[in-house]
Amino acid sequence: MEAPQEFSESYDVVVVGGGAAGLLTALLLARGGCSVAVLEARRIGDGTTGHSTGKVSLLQGTKLRRALRTNPLSVVRRYVEAGTEGQAWLRRYCEGHGLPVPGRVASTYAVTERGEDRARAELEAARQAGLAVRWTSDTELPFAVRGAVELDDQFQVDPVRMLNLLVADVVAEGGQVHEQVRAIGVHHAGDGVRVRTDDGRDLRAGVAVVATNQPALLRGLFFARLQATRSYAATFAGAWAPAGMHLSADDDVRSLRSVDTGGERLLMVGGAGHVTGRGAAAAHRDRLLDWARETFPDATLREAWSAQDQSPVDGLPYVGPAVPGDHRIHVVTGFDKWGLSTAPAAALLLAADLLGGSRPDWADALRSWSPRQVLAAPRAAAANAEVGWQLACGHAGRLLAGDRPPLCTHLGGVLTWNDAEDSWDCPLHGSRFGADGEVLEGPATRPLR
Repeated sequence: MEAPQEFSESYDVVVVGGGAAGLLTALLLARGGCSVAVLEARRIGDGTTGHSTGKVSLLQGTKLRRALRTNPLSVVRRYVEAGTEGQAWLRRYCEGHGLPVPGRVASTYAVTERGEDRARAELEAARQAGLAVRWTSDTELPFAVRGAVELDDQFQVDPVRMLNLLVADVVAEGGQVHEQVRAIGVHHAGDGVRVRTDDGRDLRAGVAVVATNQPALLRGLFFARLQATRSYAATFAGAWAPAGMHLSADDDVRSLRSVDTGGERLLMVGGAGHVTGRGAAAAHRDRLLDWARETFPDATLREAWSAQDQSPVDGLPYVGPAVPGDHRIHVVTGFDKWGLSTAPAAALLLAADLLGGSRPDWADALRSWSPRQVLAAPRAAAANAEVGWQLACGHAGRLLAGDRPPLCTHLGGVLTWNDAEDSWDCPLHGSRFGADGEVLEGPATRPLR
C-alpha cells in the first residue's frame, strides 16, 4: 500500500476487517456515495482470504447436504442463488481488471465407502438446490476414486492479487484503507456508532460493519454460534497438477488445485482441518504433507501455510444486524471456508440494505437472525457444551501444571501452544496470540499480559 491515509473526523460507514467481505462491502458502499474507512488489524492479505485456496465454486464439498439438516430446502436454494449472483459479480470484476478466471470443473470426490455415501447425498442435495451437477466415475485424478460429483464453469483466483485490486478501487472511489489498526470496541453513540482502536482513536460513524473472521463483539454472542477451525495448505513443484478443482468427501478431507506462479505450474493441496487450539497443530499439518508426498512421490515442497475459518452452527453465513432490529452495527461471518464464493453476495446484500436499495430475493438465506435458526439449537447446545468442557478441563489441568499456560483475554480459556505456527491458540472460540502476546485472531482484542 501507499503512505497511510489521514483519518477523517467521521464516516458514513466504518468497516472492521480488510478481507474479501470487508473490502467488497467497502467498495460497493463507496461507489454508492458513502464515506468509508476500512480498518485492518494486520496487513491486507494476512488473514483468512489471503491464505485461502482461492476456489470460487458453488459446489462446496458436502456443504449443501449439511445445510439441509438445519434449513428448509427453500432456504438452501436461496443460498445457491446468492452464491450464483455473487460469483457472477466477482467474475466480471476480475475479468474487468485483467485477472484471468477461466472456467474449471469443480468436483466433490470420494475414495472411501463413507465418502461415497456423502458425495451421493451431496449430488442429490445439489440437484434439489438447482445446480446442474452430474455423477461420474471417470475423473482426471491420478488415483483411484469411487466416484465424484462434478459442476462445470467454476473458477479460482489469486486471492492476494484480488485483495490488492480491491484496495486500489476502494481508495480510487474515495474510501480509506488503514492497515495495522485494530478495532477493540464498537459502541452506540447517539444515532451512530463509535469505533475504538488500539491506538486510542475513537472513530465516529453512522454504521459499523464488522467483517472479521470471528466478530470481535460480545453483542450478538456470535462466538457461541460459530466454531473456529484451522486447516492447512501447501504447494508442490514437480508433481501432477489438475485442470479442475477437487475436494474430497472423506473423513480426512483433501483439496487439490493447480496454481501458476512465475511461469511454473504447481500443485496446491489442502486439508487436515481441526478445531482451533485442540490437538497438536504440527501433527495435523504433517499428516497433510505426508499424504501429498506419498500420493505424489516426485513432488517437492515449496511452501506450507494455514488459515482459520468459522463454521456456523446452522450451516449458513450470518450477514446483517448484530442484534435484531439494530441497523447501526452489522456483522459478516460464518463462510465456512467458502468466503470467496459467498462474500460477494454478502457485500451486495449489505450494500442494498445500507444504501436503501431493493433486497435481493435470496436475502433471507444470509440473515444474521432468523426463526429457522431454532432448528440448529441442538447443534449449538452441543458445541457450547464442548466449549464448557474444554474450559473446565483446561483450568483443572492448569492448576496441576508447573509452567502454567496463559489465559485468553476473551473469556479466560486456557491457551494451548501451537507448535506449527509458534502461537498460543484458544480451544474455546479460536482466538490466537503470537509468541509475544499480540493478537493474531479474534474474537479477543486485547494482547496477553
